[in-house]
Amino acid sequence: MKFEILLDMLFDLLAKRKITATYVAEKFEISTRTVYRYVDVLSMAVPVYVKRGRDGGICIADSYKLPKGFMTKDEYESAIEALTTMYAQLPEERFLQAKRKLSAQVKAETRELALTGEIGSIIVDGGSWGDTESFSQKLRIVEESIKNTSILEIDYQARDGKRSTRNIEPHALVFKQNVWYVYAFCLERQEFRLFRIGRIVSLLKTQTTFQKRPFTKDDIPLHFWTEETQSVCTCLQIAPESFADVQDWLGVENLRPHQDGWQAEVTLPNDDALVLKILSLGAGVKVLSPTSLQEKVANTAKRIAENY
Repeated sequence: MKFEILLDMLFDLLAKRKITATYVAEKFEISTRTVYRYVDVLSMAVPVYVKRGRDGGICIADSYKLPKGFMTKDEYESAIEALTTMYAQLPEERFLQAKRKLSAQVKAETRELALTGEIGSIIVDGGSWGDTESFSQKLRIVEESIKNTSILEIDYQARDGKRSTRNIEPHALVFKQNVWYVYAFCLERQEFRLFRIGRIVSLLKTQTTFQKRPFTKDDIPLHFWTEETQSVCTCLQIAPESFADVQDWLGVENLRPHQDGWQAEVTLPNDDALVLKILSLGAGVKVLSPTSLQEKVANTAKRIAENY
């Protein structure tokens, strides 16, 4: 019964964003004290909190939704169809409520998270720590080319140091993990790719224009950044002294209390930059898994120590 109440509270919060202890108590015929104990249990896994005062209640963070992939689209549709059939045969309110909650979750998962980009609403220092003016100029040219649909000719240096000239159709600027990319259609390879702005040696805005090709956010490989980089499911142990830095890096939503510190389970780009990032956080961060990443961090730390 306890699990059913917790799950029902979660779905209610996802649908309404705020409910009252009295509502839950009356619904399940339990005391408000018991309701608050359930809130304490739920808050260990979900950002749920109690807001006091006249307009108070049990609330859930606006940014929270069930993890994407909690159920597949087919599973959602099957569950909704089954609830519709059950309600037709036995018209009880609980079946109708469950159907509404699942339908609301489907809409939430398909809704795109997008920024308006209005002037003044976002301020980003696009410069690197080195030649900020040159880097910002590259960003400006890419932005203008996206707006004017101008093909760019770029001199691009790959991860291994090899350089090549590419003609690209820029469609969007992407900023993640403090790195700028341009999502563009490469005319040489006849496919969309992410190009790091920092690896563009030079670029030229040509006089040739292009027709924008349809794409969605889901088409952009935000987890598998390039053909050179794969991802790795990582579990980290974080000590109190490193909590603030890891919070800035991964976001508080990916951290959960564990023993005397915190743990994070996240999927990250599996490249040398990940190893260096972990080392930059000092002894307060320990890789629990995978073993391959543990070995990379340990070996890199040994090589660094040998220099001193």
